[in-house]
Amino acid sequence: MKTLIVGASEHSFRYSNMAAHLLEDHNQEFEMLGKRGGKLLDREILMINDRPSLKEVHTITLYINPTNQVDIYDYLLSLKPSRMIFNPGTENYELASLATSQQIEVVEACTLVMLRTGQY
Repeated sequence: MKTLIVGASEHSFRYSNMAAHLLEDHNQEFEMLGKRGGKLLDREILMINDRPSLKEVHTITLYINPTNQVDIYDYLLSLKPSRMIFNPGTENYELASLATSQQIEVVEACTLVMLRTGQY
């Protein structure tokens, strides 16, 4: 079950960074997309603008604000995830509606809390 972290950052104070660490601690497979790229946990943060070809993405967890999501709606939906998590501050009715129309489960929650409480 692969997770895609959208908005990944090398900065340790960012929630996306914390999510990567927690996913690794829980032995979850994940990929990371960020605006700037870089490295985190000896893995490459792929560039959002490159729209890399990713396969078998089960969950997309969002860490970018709704304004920055607009340009990548089609890309995110093309990955055909089973679930999309809108973390606090990323809630987006338009993208959520598009996801729901494609039978993608939409969750407004905190990935960190979900992992820590066994709800992931």
